[in-house]
Amino acid sequence: MTVDGEIDFAAWETLLRFHAEHSTDGVVVGGTTGESPTVSAAEMVALTRAAVRVLRGRIPVIAGASSPSTAIAVERARELSQLGIDGLLAVTPYYNKPPQRGLVEHFRQIAAAASVPVIVYNVPSRTAVDLLPATVAELAGVPKIVGIKEATGNVERARAIRALCPPSFVILSGDDATAVDLMEAGATGVISVTANVAPRLMHEVCAACARGELPRARELDARLRGLHQNLFVEANPIPVKWALHRMALIPPGLRLPLVPLERRHEAIVHASLQQAGVLDH
Repeated sequence: MTVDGEIDFAAWETLLRFHAEHSTDGVVVGGTTGESPTVSAAEMVALTRAAVRVLRGRIPVIAGASSPSTAIAVERARELSQLGIDGLLAVTPYYNKPPQRGLVEHFRQIAAAASVPVIVYNVPSRTAVDLLPATVAELAGVPKIVGIKEATGNVERARAIRALCPPSFVILSGDDATAVDLMEAGATGVISVTANVAPRLMHEVCAACARGELPRARELDARLRGLHQNLFVEANPIPVKWALHRMALIPPGLRLPLVPLERRHEAIVHASLQQAGVLDH
């Protein structure tokens, strides 16, 4: 985004090409790091169209289709599904704190409206509601619901989901700091904050896990530990967007209520970028 909060579509395409050229395995448009709470429906469509145009045939595009209102989430899922995307990501409803049976019906309706696979997203630290393993197992039987982004960082949670769900059901970590541990416990990858700035190295970590080379994965992941931690010195995506601007990939803009990274945090984020070797991308 520009300094006045408008979307810079030229920079967006530059960022998409950066990911295509640096081993990213898939892009999520309009997730948390994309400031989805402040992106309008029309802007989301425009961002998704651009991503499909730039990335089609190169890497998959997943679009965020989330709202605490089931009716709004359903409409977003229906509209975004028609844009040539490969899948949808839908977070648990936030603020209204539905019970587990409400979560099941929420995601059932999203899946029924979608014409592409759906990944459900559990991040109770942001939404104040937790999608429990037994509920995930019920959702795993819903047509078009193919996986979960599990962001509790709880390894036992991943094991429980893996034990309850069919082998084809995909578990993706949503917590970079514990992603290797979750992959060891049955996850098959990560929808990552760190990969926004270090995609190639994060890809190599996941690839090593997929090959069963856990020592190699942990060795690579050690170079990313600073980013895993320090990209959260303030609320995501404040540090990520500062880092990407420092890497000359995007302008420095954010939308209120997010504000620029405090100067006292800049040195530690910069040091983490150096540790990961991404400043000269």
